[in-house]
Amino acid sequence: MKYRTFGNTDLEISEIGLGTWQFGGDWGQITDSVAKAVLDTAIRCGINFFDTADVYGAGRSESIIGNFLKDKNEPVFIATKLGRLEGFPDSYSLELFRRCTENSLKRLGRDCIDLTQLHCVPQNLLVSGEVFDWLRVLQNEGKIRYFGASVETIEEALVCLEQDGLSSLQIIFNIFRQKPSGLLFEKAAQKGVALIIRVPLASGLLSGKFTRETGFEPGDHRSYNRNGEAFNAGETFSGLDFEYGIELTNQLKEYVPTDITMAQFALRWILDHPEISVVIPGASKTSQVESNASASDLKPLGNNLHTILKSFYNEKVDQYIRGRR
Repeated sequence: MKYRTFGNTDLEISEIGLGTWQFGGDWGQITDSVAKAVLDTAIRCGINFFDTADVYGAGRSESIIGNFLKDKNEPVFIATKLGRLEGFPDSYSLELFRRCTENSLKRLGRDCIDLTQLHCVPQNLLVSGEVFDWLRVLQNEGKIRYFGASVETIEEALVCLEQDGLSSLQIIFNIFRQKPSGLLFEKAAQKGVALIIRVPLASGLLSGKFTRETGFEPGDHRSYNRNGEAFNAGETFSGLDFEYGIELTNQLKEYVPTDITMAQFALRWILDHPEISVVIPGASKTSQVESNASASDLKPLGNNLHTILKSFYNEKVDQYIRGRR
């Protein structure tokens, strides 16, 4: 596992982290024992960055992480989020932020949260800036160490970059979602703001294992949010129609080197961008954790392949993406 400096901090973070949305049940049901095995494997593979949120299973994901770490001395950096479990979309206050933070602290078993991120709150609140002032208060109170924002659009990300003290931005970025690699990457690098990459495998499309007949459990967002029925369509299959996404994925397979999996190929493509601090694929199996982590040790894909994949995106993908971005 290779490590990268987390934005303008002095922290060294594994470039492959672990997303834990799946522990909340929106990717199918995962038992506590399976979740523990996933976390154990992540630690063994050198992963020291766990991303969670209070809304994942209404606290279940945070509780699983907290219970797992309570008897361990592992130096794990925990990033959580607030703003979707309570208060959404416009009933926020400092008191609510404080209560949500204190509840997360209890579930995580910590005295201070390493990173608290706004969780896709409405853009007008990002523009007004008061939500960031509340995070600064919590920071001054010692409840959070750093603060950042998880956003849905480039415009929202650029708004957040104007805030003093912002440590990170969490965005969607993958072979099917290449738009951020221009102005946003440049400005984040200038500001020293860490980029956390979510949905790196396009909800599993870029694993290359799905077919048109692949089904998902009713409680899996890949079943109930395919077209943005429950939340932003961009969070599920990166905003692509599932059947078209399968077609695109099959076309991409010809570019995957023979000695790696398609998922590793997709993760390596992301890691080839030096502006990125950490990629947070989820995993519901220990084998997925091991495979994802090994992408860190792969050699870069090379300029020629990046040029091909950029053209692929421009010609076949960009115009078909749905949802806010």
